Amino acid sequence: MKLPDQKDENKQRGEFAKAIVFLSQIAITMAVCVFIGVFLGNFLDRLLGTSPWLLIVFSFLGVGASFKSLFDMMPGGK
Repeated sequence: MKLPDQKDENKQRGEFAKAIVFLSQIAITMAVCVFIGVFLGNFLDRLLGTSPWLLIVFSFLGVGASFKSLFDMMPGGK
């Protein structure tokens, strides 16, 4: 039985770290897009007195922006 070389182990750790970073980048990007949409919609609703319509519209725009960012991050997405 052959034990894995140190290089193979380091390569696997590197690939695992890249995967974790990529997944956390996806989560943070999606959360920030939705948060900005909700924040902007809420701010404009207070400013213009149109509650809750702009909050709803900008929330959906934030969700759409998060999905667009998700597709752009995928390999071959651009």
